Amino acid sequence: MLTRAAPPPRLTVAYGDLPDQVADVWLPVGHPGGPRTGAPLVVVVHGGFWRAEYDRTHARPQCAGLASAGYTVAAIEYRRIGAGGGWPATFDDVALALDTVPGLVAAAAPGAVDHTRVVHVGHSAGAHLAVWAASRHHLRAGSRWATAAGRPTAPAGVVALAGVLDLVAAAELQLDHSAALELLDGDPVTRARRYAVADPMALVPPGVPVALLHGTEDRQVPPAFSRRYGAAAGPDATLRELTGVEHFGLIDPESTAWPAVLDAVNDLLRRA
Repeated sequence: MLTRAAPPPRLTVAYGDLPDQVADVWLPVGHPGGPRTGAPLVVVVHGGFWRAEYDRTHARPQCAGLASAGYTVAAIEYRRIGAGGGWPATFDDVALALDTVPGLVAAAAPGAVDHTRVVHVGHSAGAHLAVWAASRHHLRAGSRWATAAGRPTAPAGVVALAGVLDLVAAAELQLDHSAALELLDGDPVTRARRYAVADPMALVPPGVPVALLHGTEDRQVPPAFSRRYGAAAGPDATLRELTGVEHFGLIDPESTAWPAVLDAVNDLLRRA
């Protein structure tokens, strides 16, 4: 998935002034670029354990697959560890992108998107960021990222694919060479306040429905992460474990897991 060729985006929009504050956009397959009834928008938040060496390029097959299924797709970029990201820049960028990109895409591609029907899809660390962004109504008033529940920019839901949804556990297990410690510049004891506002486990229930998908053969992020989050989030979250699926199968349109991903997106839109 990190090297497979895929169709390039149709256009790119900027949600800020920095090089990484952009989103690549794919239009639904067969869309001529002219006015029509807009398609639902899927905003993709890529993974890579928040590190700079993994950018949105590796999500291109995933984005093209979603566009082939009839969605307008926007893959956001954000500052990452090693290139100006981490605390708080990564969170600044993701919050701003998810709040503004639907409107920017609608303006850049008139008729291509129904920006009132939006689903966020995050993979791995990207799932952490997508679920975190949907849970910001739990942050105290005055926080730089706080939002109101039911805000106009809220998505219909979030699809969390193999999500790093428990930052304390990620730190304790030293996933990907202690990536969570690098993200928050410390451990859950020395940086307790940061974990309290950045960890989805501390911000339940989420503000929107969350569909959790996790492969039973995932070696990068243990399936227990999604199980624990699902139990903590209650009825707002649903979990589907996919037998025999590994970490990257969830973003591979050629994998046996892909129909489950499309089902999750469709289900959230039907429920909206």
